[in-house]
Amino acid sequence: MRKVTWVAAAAGVVLLVAGCGSEGGTDKGGSSSAGSSSTGGSGGSGGERLTGAVVTKELTDAATAAGFTQDASGEQIPAEAKDCMVSWTADAEKAKDPAKSYTDTVATLAEGGWNEERKTEQGGSVIKSLKKSSWQLQASNHSAGPLKLVMFVAVDSSPECAAALTAANKATPSS
Repeated sequence: MRKVTWVAAAAGVVLLVAGCGSEGGTDKGGSSSAGSSSTGGSGGSGGERLTGAVVTKELTDAATAAGFTQDASGEQIPAEAKDCMVSWTADAEKAKDPAKSYTDTVATLAEGGWNEERKTEQGGSVIKSLKKSSWQLQASNHSAGPLKLVMFVAVDSSPECAAALTAANKATPSS
């Protein structure tokens, strides 16, 4: 059950990147503004909790509108973690201009209430950390070199999801 371990590891990476500054990056600070109730709410008082299904839809809509198709061979999230984590890998080889599609995807997400907190650029790669409600999103673009990889990993950092991901990882022996 390597996938549950991957989920927990990816969750840690997203939270680590979202929570820590890095050299060469910019910290935009920012606040976590509330999302609209039509996109799943803000998770704040009176709003519905932002779910994995809503985050998946937002990512899919933004990425496909920007010219990406999803790479079906990317890692799949185990069923027990689908409401706490979302992974969306673009088929960057099929995109006309992966860098532009990445920029457009992130811009659409920002219009939908995702706030950019940090940006790191190094060696042609760009990684942006965004936040909406209790969700942290790491948008990675590594399409400048020979390897074309663009992926979006979002993790709900709520205590409930942190506990669920930890429990799922502990219940599954690593291989």
